[in-house]
Amino acid sequence: MTTDTGPAANSVQQLSGTQVLLCPADGPPVRDERAATDLIGEGWYLGATWVALPAARLGEDFFRLSTRVAGDIVQKFATYRLGLAVIGDISRQVEGSTPLRDFVRESNRGGQLWFLPDLDALRTRLAEQGRAGG
Repeated sequence: MTTDTGPAANSVQQLSGTQVLLCPADGPPVRDERAATDLIGEGWYLGATWVALPAARLGEDFFRLSTRVAGDIVQKFATYRLGLAVIGDISRQVEGSTPLRDFVRESNRGGQLWFLPDLDALRTRLAEQGRAGG
């Protein structure tokens, strides 16, 4: 299933038994709660329980925790019980911020928000989560 959201189309695929809304890298930026809510609505409509969002679609403010953009977006996903996987290389942002490094490490320990290098890593995490019953 796909829906047209402008220059790129999101699609839902099953990864390790989980319906995931896959967002292409060239889609619209997700810089605030409104854009997050649009993705959440689309994910719900298409039956997804996770959203895989390329890191490149998040503004730099997301990675500066003092702006609270990350917290607002992540809270919106948590409220609607939709997992968020930020996919891609964020090493530059993490290297420049101890708080962000800690946030990424703690997020990756949980089951709501993951920062992963690629879709293969997401597939593996979802499979592990499925085996653990969560």
